[in-house]
Amino acid sequence: MKLRVLWIAPKSRSKEPAYDALTREYASRISKYQSIEASDLPNESSLLKLLEQSAGRTKPLLVLLDNRGKDITSEQFADFIADVQQLIFAIGPADGFSDAARRAASRILSFGKMTLPHELARVVLLEQIYRAFTIIRKHPYHCGHSSISRGLISPK
Repeated sequence: MKLRVLWIAPKSRSKEPAYDALTREYASRISKYQSIEASDLPNESSLLKLLEQSAGRTKPLLVLLDNRGKDITSEQFADFIADVQQLIFAIGPADGFSDAARRAASRILSFGKMTLPHELARVVLLEQIYRAFTIIRKHPYHCGHSSISRGLISPK
């Protein structure tokens, strides 16, 4: 699998260094399961150009993170990741993605109806990708609601 996580940001560094540190931390964790490229792009047209250039024998799937997207569980996310050859996740600009980007996307996902700062959405996405790989590999990091219902862990 070829995995890329991209975010549209006019500046490469965030205002808060903690976001950059968490981005590096989760990218490092993911790299133990899968090589990953995590970086910023200056604008949406750069994303669409990259998608065009990446189209070889196997076209990468573009997944946009957008509050109008579909909500899925961590387990469904893991199932999706497990079956893909090339994957590009993109977090959009502050004003959201254009219709052209939405048409180019294979999937549009959401972290819910609440608005998140783009930098925080990046960290949440990377954590969910890491969680997906731990679900796929049956690592104990993920102990979701199904563990409670099966009596593996006790609810508080």
